[in-house]
Amino acid sequence: MSLDSDISALSRIALFSELSAEQLRLLAFSAVHREVRPDEILFKEGDAASSGFVLTDGEIVLSRGDGEKKKIVMTCDPGCLIGELALFINTIRPATATATKQSDVMEINRSLVTRMLNEYPHVALRLRAALANRLNATIAELGKVKPSFDRTGG
Repeated sequence: MSLDSDISALSRIALFSELSAEQLRLLAFSAVHREVRPDEILFKEGDAASSGFVLTDGEIVLSRGDGEKKKIVMTCDPGCLIGELALFINTIRPATATATKQSDVMEINRSLVTRMLNEYPHVALRLRAALANRLNATIAELGKVKPSFDRTGG
């Protein structure tokens, strides 16, 4: 992929959509491209996480458990940001990411995001607001399903 196509791909990610062209260029220039073959594991559940991945081509499935207990929790298509939380904090991978077909990802390291947030404090404020809005929306959605858990005792 070219730098321009990487910048375009990053600009379509909700988390990065308000970044300037200069900031997107920094992310794109510093990102590491990886090809992931069909059935290849990008990362495993329980691994330490220090980066996020933007899926630019292909398909990646996130699953939990192994063998008969394996459960698919999400299918990621191009334009998906995988492992977003790892861009901001030390965490572990909550699921295993496996390519279902030939896929390409851009890996963005937490240290790069931290550096960008330190160099561009206004970006930190925008990202904080965006994440807070998403958290509030998630809490509201959970509030909608809470009554059904109350009725079942779960």
